[in-house]
Amino acid sequence: MSMNELKIPRVEPTYPFEAYTHIVEPLSEEDGGGYVITFPDLPGCMSDGETIDEAIANGRDAFSAWVSARVHQGKPIPKPTKHGEAAEPVRLMQRLPRSLHANLVARAKAEGTSLNTLVTMLLAEGLGRREHHA
Repeated sequence: MSMNELKIPRVEPTYPFEAYTHIVEPLSEEDGGGYVITFPDLPGCMSDGETIDEAIANGRDAFSAWVSARVHQGKPIPKPTKHGEAAEPVRLMQRLPRSLHANLVARAKAEGTSLNTLVTMLLAEGLGRREHHA
């Protein structure tokens, strides 16, 4: 550890990682590729990874470090924002053309993630783009 590094004790967060909205988006090739994960409720808390699953795993570590640093600084930890009444995951059933399903399955396999995670990421990304342009 260098003289400029500070050892901050790990703090157990009041709310778990899963309680906070996190957004996983692809990074452009010029930004190094892979995926970035951000937390709208936690300013500056972010991480990345080569795959969606790796970005989420790294996001868990970033979340824990972010909470510990905030507590160390004496700053409050924001409560998770509730979006509507659905704080728990919900099941969505959607009919798809076979060709679209096949493309999604192939892309999920190529990216090393589950079909469910890929579809969730694509929906969140599309919604984010639409909200940004609205």
